[in-house]
Amino acid sequence: MNQSMLGVAVVGTGFGQKVHIPGLQAAKGTQVVAVYHRDIDRATQIAKTHNIPYAGDNLTELLQLEEVEAVSISTPPFLHYEMAKAAIEAKKHLLLEKPTALTAQEAKALYHLAQDRTVAATMDFEFRFVPYWQRFKELLDDGYVGNKRLIKIDWLVSSRADASRPWNWYAQKAMGGGALGAVGSHAFDYIYWLFGEVRQVMGKLSTAIPQRPDPQTGELKPVDADDTCLILLELADGTPCQLCISSVASNGRGHWVEVYGDRATLILGSSNQKDYVHGFSLQGGLAGEPLAELEIPQRLAFSQTFDDGRIAPFVRVVENWCKAITTQTPVTPSLKEGVYSQLLMDLTHQSHQSNQAVEVPSLVDFLA
Repeated sequence: MNQSMLGVAVVGTGFGQKVHIPGLQAAKGTQVVAVYHRDIDRATQIAKTHNIPYAGDNLTELLQLEEVEAVSISTPPFLHYEMAKAAIEAKKHLLLEKPTALTAQEAKALYHLAQDRTVAATMDFEFRFVPYWQRFKELLDDGYVGNKRLIKIDWLVSSRADASRPWNWYAQKAMGGGALGAVGSHAFDYIYWLFGEVRQVMGKLSTAIPQRPDPQTGELKPVDADDTCLILLELADGTPCQLCISSVASNGRGHWVEVYGDRATLILGSSNQKDYVHGFSLQGGLAGEPLAELEIPQRLAFSQTFDDGRIAPFVRVVENWCKAITTQTPVTPSLKEGVYSQLLMDLTHQSHQSNQAVEVPSLVDFLA
C-alpha cells in the first residue's frame, strides 16, 4: 500500500460499485484496500474486478486490518447505524451514505461517538459539490434575490413509477425505504446548507403503488414506504418553502429549486431523468426582467467528468474528507449535518402521523 494514501474499505457494493469504488480510485489521496460483502464469493469477485487487495464477509475482521484506515458505507439504511458504529469504535474515519440512519437518535449517537473517538466522519451530500449548485449558493449568499419571499422545490422522477419493479427493502418503511429517505434526505441537507435552519415542518406522505412483486415468487407483497411526499417548511427567517417529491411521477419535470425574492429570481434545475447530477442549468432575472442563463465560473468546474454524473461530486466529497483528515480539521458536511437531515425526516413522519405542523428544535439544542 502507498503510505501517502488513505486506505479505505468499501462496505456496500450496489451503489458502492457504481460510485464509491470508482470515485475512491479516481480521488487524490485514497486507495481502496478492502471490500466487504456478506457473500464471500461475491466479495472475492468484486475485489478481483476492481483490483482490490482484500475481500471479506466479516466486518469485524475487516476493521481489524492495519491497512484499513477508513471506511465508506453505502449499504441500505437499516444497516447504517450498526456498521457505522463498528467503524467509529474501531477508530476508522467514516464516509457514510444518506440517509444517516433510521432515526435522528441513532444519528445523534453516531455523531457523539465520532466526536469521542476523534474520527473524521463525513456524509455523501454530493449536491454541495456540484458546480451549478455551488454557484447557486454563491449568488444566494451575495444577496442576488434580495429578501426571500418563496422557495419552491420539485423533485419529480419516474424511477419507481413501474409497478412491476420488484419488492425489496426500499418498499419497507422499517428498513429505511421510501422517497423521503432516498432523496428527501438530500433536499433537507441542501435546504440547511443554502438557507439555514427550519422552524416548522408540515408533511403528508403517500404510497401510490401499495404492492410490488416478490423477486423470487412473483407474489405481490405490501409496500408501506412512501413514494410521494408533500412538505411545507417554515425557515427560521420566516420564509415559506414548499417541497414536493415523487419517485412515481412518469415524465416528471425532474429536480428544480426556485427562489423568489423582492429583488430577483433564481431557478436551478434539471429535467434529466437518467442522471441526477448531469443536466443542470441555472437561470436568474431581476424583478421585471426575463430569466436568462447564468454562467458557471471555470474555477468551479470539475477537473474530471464521468459518464455517471454522480462520480465527479463524490470525488470532491472524498477529497474534502481526505483534506480534513490530513490537516486534522473539522470536515463539512459531517455527521452533524447528517443528524439535521435525519431530524427533519423524523419530524416529517411525525407531522404526517399527527396531521399537524411540528416545531423543529435548533440543531445545537438537539445535539446537546
